[in-house]
Amino acid sequence: MSAIAPLPEELSARRVLGRGQRDAALLALAALAAAAVVLGVPAVATAGVAVVTAAYTLVVTFKLLLVCVSGRAPVLRFGEADLAAVPEAELPPYTLLVPLYREHKMVPGLVARLAALDYPADRLQVLFLVEEDDQETWIALDDVPKPPGFEVVLVPPEGPRTKPKACNVGLARARGDFCVIYDAEDRPDPDQLRKAVAAFRSLPRWVVCVQAELRYWNPWTNWLTRCFAAEYAYNFGLFLRGLDRFRLPIPLGGTSNHFRADALRDLGGWDPHNVTEDADLGIRIARRGWGVRMMESVTEEEANSRVYNWLRQRSRWIKGYYQTWLVHMRSPWRLWRELGPRGFLAFHLTFGFPTLTTLVNPVFWALTAAYLVVGPDPISPLFPAPVFYVGVLAMLLGNLLVIYSLMLGCLERNLHGAVPAMLLAPAYWALMSLAAIKALCQLARPVKRHYWELTEHGLVTEADARPEPWWRRPILRRREDTGAA
Repeated sequence: MSAIAPLPEELSARRVLGRGQRDAALLALAALAAAAVVLGVPAVATAGVAVVTAAYTLVVTFKLLLVCVSGRAPVLRFGEADLAAVPEAELPPYTLLVPLYREHKMVPGLVARLAALDYPADRLQVLFLVEEDDQETWIALDDVPKPPGFEVVLVPPEGPRTKPKACNVGLARARGDFCVIYDAEDRPDPDQLRKAVAAFRSLPRWVVCVQAELRYWNPWTNWLTRCFAAEYAYNFGLFLRGLDRFRLPIPLGGTSNHFRADALRDLGGWDPHNVTEDADLGIRIARRGWGVRMMESVTEEEANSRVYNWLRQRSRWIKGYYQTWLVHMRSPWRLWRELGPRGFLAFHLTFGFPTLTTLVNPVFWALTAAYLVVGPDPISPLFPAPVFYVGVLAMLLGNLLVIYSLMLGCLERNLHGAVPAMLLAPAYWALMSLAAIKALCQLARPVKRHYWELTEHGLVTEADARPEPWWRRPILRRREDTGAA
């Protein structure tokens, strides 16, 4: 075990804004007020509409480009022969970090799934990271028989009560050469650890993380889970692979990311104040000049099936994206130097612009509704001809292409029954806007700034997870049935 390097203060989300950012924000507000006085409010509003329209267009173009190249991404794939090539005696020690909070109902199934992983028991360390006051969870862990190497680690209450803080406590006790995070509801492929070892053996040392794919095992529960599963299919099957294709910074998923433990300690572990510590860590890896690769191995999770629970989870994710963008923009020129021009632009198109457009979507929807109801006269001053035509193109063609990309993600992952649900994707985006507004309100409140809104798991049982209806499944025929040679 080695000590974790301290996380530099300038890379911590403990503060919302750095001093330079506060000064820049005040200067920008003063310039905006002066422009409103000199040029008039309508002119300033028109400029704001033009800026947001440009952001929409860039984000849509960026996403479509990554979708187009995702099929050529060098995703790491390993078959049985590749895994057998690594002798049992050469498999390194591996640490599993499993942060839990109020997850007592999930404990029996979780322990059984982790015990079923195909990895030598004498080289496997499983650390269940439980808050000291969460008696129900650690009592449940005590009551369940566990294999050797499964340990319960109590997380002290000092500091923010977040998942990344718990993971840092676990990292300080980790004995493995490699480590991975799993959540309470995760169902990783049994051979995922062996695949990660094979991946690291085949990669240079500067690749310090391998991200497995996340999917949902209950996409057919309701419309919300269909949309959630389609979003993940698009994200892990197309978007992240496109980032991998261009070697751009990859925002990690919250689970099933496998690390070289020594590199993770050198980075300072996770930021305990950032509520999307995974995405932030992906950017810090890129800034160090290190790499993340995508691996073909699946971890199944439970898709949120209740709107309120989904909003709690999504608002936390978006709040973390706000935090991550603000933290790494404290020194823009340094960020430019460390990520390079392409990485710098990709960072904004992944974190900054999408959260901005999600936040202001309701405003543009309201303007569109006003245009349809009362005609163009009240809002035409806000949309000069170039902005109007670009905006219409981005809204109609861009949104249709994004919906088509979601459908492609469904087809890529055999979620054929979810394809019709994508026609209602704008309603899902409206929920995202509600979550974005909530996230911004929490970020502005010191008592809620680092608050970790707990996602309730175990809402769906195996019996509730209905299979895809037979009439929505693809028709597969054997080659001899079709007369093909």
